[in-house]
Amino acid sequence: MRNPLLTMLLTLPLMAAAETPNPVTLEIPNMNCGLCPITVKQALQKVPGVENVRIDFERKTASVRYDPDRVQPEALIEATGNAGYPATLQE
Repeated sequence: MRNPLLTMLLTLPLMAAAETPNPVTLEIPNMNCGLCPITVKQALQKVPGVENVRIDFERKTASVRYDPDRVQPEALIEATGNAGYPATLQE
């Protein structure tokens, strides 16, 4: 019979070593109406590995936190482009 406390202590180092989400900001200049941010956010949220999306309509940006083991920024750019909103990485 396994001791749950021992199991937890043995797995803690593995959990700590897991990648933390990476942040990236996308510039999306074609957002020009009230529905644009909703469409962009939905497109990004559908990408596997995306953990959080925040849209800033005034700055025309999307801040995305993602799991780098599951997705890369190029896939985020592709997702917004497929939704009709070409994006670039903010420097």
